[in-house]
Amino acid sequence: MDMLTSILNLLVPPLTIIFLFLFYPFYLLVKLVRCLHKYLRFENVAGKVVLITGASSGIGEHVAYEYAKKGACLALVARRKDRLEIVAETSRQLGSGDVIIILGDVAKVEDCKKFIDETVHHFGKLDHLINNAGVFQTVLFEDFTQIQDANPIMDVNFWGTTYSTYFAIPHLRKSKGKIIVIASGSANIPLPLASIYSASKAALLRFFETLRIELSPDIKITIVLPGVISTDMTTPHCLEKYGSDFLLSESVSKCAKSIFRGIGRGDTYIEEPSWMKWVFVMKNVCPEIVDYVLNYLFVSYLKPYFKRD
Repeated sequence: MDMLTSILNLLVPPLTIIFLFLFYPFYLLVKLVRCLHKYLRFENVAGKVVLITGASSGIGEHVAYEYAKKGACLALVARRKDRLEIVAETSRQLGSGDVIIILGDVAKVEDCKKFIDETVHHFGKLDHLINNAGVFQTVLFEDFTQIQDANPIMDVNFWGTTYSTYFAIPHLRKSKGKIIVIASGSANIPLPLASIYSASKAALLRFFETLRIELSPDIKITIVLPGVISTDMTTPHCLEKYGSDFLLSESVSKCAKSIFRGIGRGDTYIEEPSWMKWVFVMKNVCPEIVDYVLNYLFVSYLKPYFKRD
């Protein structure tokens, strides 16, 4: 066993370098052809059934509007009935043929089963599952009063998404449907003040990358990695902590349009804003530089807001 490991240690590095020099250009050419093919075969979602969690505001709300404009049928899930009713009515006005609202908490497994079952019972099928519900965090890890206070972040962001997916898989397999996961750029980048949040999104990233292989070719999976988007979830936290020093990020409507286009093309990953993908490249190629920049920004601009008295 050790001898085999030693042989692999010697062979894998040069073979990888040879692959990159000889075959990588061909690989890029294949990706270009596939990309052009996706643009020519944009998915028609008219009449398709789309379930969106966390649909009462933010990315979930605005993705619902993009689907509504194209005539999709919507099942909108969240905990706030008043907000869901507003989103549902707006979606109808934009062109959605049928919209239902379902109250539910993704952190509760019984609620996840309920809203999947209610959607299929009402529409007879499920084509797209948009796993969007999530909670944010802006606190130093050591400042949790009790470490158990971190549990809800993982319960909602990771387990809530996996529960919904588990119950949706049989129906999506029948329709050859799609799972869309709203993860975060922090799944790939160490984000100060969001340690547990980043961990929950990193868990989503790896889970759905694995699930993509397990469910292929019956169900397609798109993983969305947004940067900082101006939503009801993130903006109030940042304004409360940083005041006018907080630079507003990309608008949620622009982000939702990009996500919808990526879903229609069948993209495996959607990075939004698009410059985020270059940060991910830097993180893989020069991780020390990215860590240094993040550390500098944290120490110079963020940490003073979190100093203890």
